[in-house]
Amino acid sequence: YLLNSPQRWAARTAQIEIDARLLAAIADVEALAQMHIRLGSSNFAGPASALLRSFSRISQDVQAALQQASTYNQRLALRSVADHLDGLNRELVRSTEPYAARFQSIATHWQRLISDHITNLTKLAETRQEFANPYIIGVPLTAHQSIFVGRTAISARIEYLLLDQQQPPLLLYGQRRMGKTSLLNNLGRLLPSHLMPLFVDLQGPVSFASNEAALFYNLARSMVSSARKLRDITLPSPLRTTFEADAFTAFDEWLDDISEKLASIGVQTILLALDEFESLDSALVAGRFDKTAVLGTLRHLIQHSPQFKILLSGSHTLQEFERWASYFINAQLIHISYLQPEEALQLIEKPVQDFTLRYRPAASRYVLELTHGHPFLLQLLCNEIVILKNEQAPEFRRLAAVDDVETAVAPALKAGHLFFTDIARNQIGSTEHTILDQIAAQGAGGTCSYAALQTIITDQYRLNTSLDLLLRRELLQKHDNHYRFQVEMIRQWFVPAG
Repeated sequence: YLLNSPQRWAARTAQIEIDARLLAAIADVEALAQMHIRLGSSNFAGPASALLRSFSRISQDVQAALQQASTYNQRLALRSVADHLDGLNRELVRSTEPYAARFQSIATHWQRLISDHITNLTKLAETRQEFANPYIIGVPLTAHQSIFVGRTAISARIEYLLLDQQQPPLLLYGQRRMGKTSLLNNLGRLLPSHLMPLFVDLQGPVSFASNEAALFYNLARSMVSSARKLRDITLPSPLRTTFEADAFTAFDEWLDDISEKLASIGVQTILLALDEFESLDSALVAGRFDKTAVLGTLRHLIQHSPQFKILLSGSHTLQEFERWASYFINAQLIHISYLQPEEALQLIEKPVQDFTLRYRPAASRYVLELTHGHPFLLQLLCNEIVILKNEQAPEFRRLAAVDDVETAVAPALKAGHLFFTDIARNQIGSTEHTILDQIAAQGAGGTCSYAALQTIITDQYRLNTSLDLLLRRELLQKHDNHYRFQVEMIRQWFVPAG
């Protein structure tokens, strides 16, 4: 009753002060990480709503940082949060908003807590003489994480194709966990300043939208967010009401606005990078959006807006999605696969500048043999090697040998079970599984001839179709009518039990 009465201003003022005291009373980062839960019951209404949301997001970021597996990645994530807080602090110092001074002291307090925790983590690692573990498992690498290596040839090809006057759409194609999203996250620094990538994850709010108005509004919001993250550029914000009135016209006019803004700062080409395009396809199949209207809008953008280029990213080719192929004719395929040997060696031996673990040459070669330069598996295995070395006595810790690599394989296979299970359950069927089991049983580097596989899969069409799929999924390679695994670690996972 009180919040809806004439006294609601006083009540809101009192509630803001209660929230401010909660934020100011936090004594350590563990409590800070839980504060967003305590603030969750607030409706963030009133003049301090934006500030409270900012502190709630910072609390969530701290929680995510503390959940990182290694102290190195905890420090890395907390430094990012500290930078965010520093920016908020400077804004509050300049602000004339009524609550700026009250919350500025809280931001300073939180900065101190985070800085002290980073210092404690650093001292702890030094006391234990531990290696900082820089490897990041299971999540795409951002532009702020220096562990991202290589892919210069692919970014150079993207840059070359963006200069094509014919404006072909691009398809970045590669198997899951091959680093597609990590590459897109890093395009902002890999491409020259006159080429502006705008990254949109179609697995998020865009494809979850309930209608075309929400779809294009969320698409525009994601593009605004990407410009800020990748290049620290502020684009005009889309207005929800205009999209609700006429989504397609509103999106078209908003694209004109951002094109004008970017042209004013020297951007000549805007690359709309749509990651995981299969997620949007699933929404089209479910009937949530009009296929002709949505795909037609994207095709119209390609054909009639020369400053815009579109890149689709996914683990399928357009030939596997006929409805897309008819709208994106002449799409240029960019295949992302294993890291080059020199790139993989950098990730093994010098993933970050201050990495002090050393490898015997034979140990580095063995990591390459086991992973074939697969970026996810390489990080997975190297992560376990660092964990293993940190458990050893300091006098044995500094140099990784072949035995260390061999010991790390079993825990790596266990830690990566979701990756391997996804292959077995979601990427192949029972026939393909039978083929992989048979080849896996031949041992490291072992092969099976086509004739031998025919004795197991007698239906020739089914055998040929399954082998084609396994080759396309880059699970097998073919030589002289014999088939073998491309990646030894994947073979080991498929070895039949017993």
